[in-house]
Amino acid sequence: MKRIVVIGSSNVDTTLHVEDFPKPGETINAGEVSIAGGGKGANQAIAAAKSGADTYFISRVGEDSFGEFIMNQLKSYGVSLDYLETTQGQKTGHAYITLNEKGQNNIIIDHGANYSLSRADIDAANDLMDQADCVIAQFETPIEATIEAFKIAKKKGAITILNPAPAIEKIPTELLKHTDLITPNETESAKITGIEIKSDADLVANAQRLHDLGVKNVVITYGDKGAYISSPDIQTLVSPFKVDAIDTTGAGDTFIGFLAGNLKKDLSNLEEAAKIASRASSIAVQRLGAQPSIPTAKEVQDLMEN
Repeated sequence: MKRIVVIGSSNVDTTLHVEDFPKPGETINAGEVSIAGGGKGANQAIAAAKSGADTYFISRVGEDSFGEFIMNQLKSYGVSLDYLETTQGQKTGHAYITLNEKGQNNIIIDHGANYSLSRADIDAANDLMDQADCVIAQFETPIEATIEAFKIAKKKGAITILNPAPAIEKIPTELLKHTDLITPNETESAKITGIEIKSDADLVANAQRLHDLGVKNVVITYGDKGAYISSPDIQTLVSPFKVDAIDTTGAGDTFIGFLAGNLKKDLSNLEEAAKIASRASSIAVQRLGAQPSIPTAKEVQDLMEN
């Protein structure tokens, strides 16, 4: 069984269901309020576990009931908690989501204990990296910890996947040189490269800029337009699976978890893994919530065969 290590955030998601987003200065009513587990790291770890991988999660939660909630959620989905720690005196990370009737969202994050993740937490998991096939990280926890994790991963022969979200304009060179695959969405890629994506040609230009920054393999997720792959062996746009989306929260995380769960260590099946990940994401957007919407490997496989 493939072993995946995810370094990242654990949040509780509070979602306000609205008809449309409020304008500046406008007060609107929420039709419903829902609470579920979230955080890009936790979402990706659950997606990887549901794809069939043996998944470990390095993260921090707060000393509160939300921390217990997050841990129970992760455990119920089969994610190992051996390297998840509680930060004393801190609260668990929280995301406040506004979801409109078209399935689009706005998200504001209170990082809480996520920002207490440190290089010491990574070093404590050094032995875990010996058996890792893939290590995934995002930008909702300190970059210093991610750099440490990727350096260790590369020394031990694991592939590294960087999901640069939330995007920053200048990603440290030390991190990029230890990154095998970078997976921004079109908005994140544009912020990193400075090239707005309005056409397929802009996708190509974005990918080239990311290559110029030092990453050989690029997957830019492009919403309902698919996912663009650019690597030494392939440049192609993977077509999307057309569905009626009701909630896009966590769709990108589902994509990344299933991508990692199906990707060979030499990345030779990158296109096929992206197609499976795209199908998984298409299922997730038809359901409410980030973690509750993530499908099982069987659900994805059944649809891939139809």
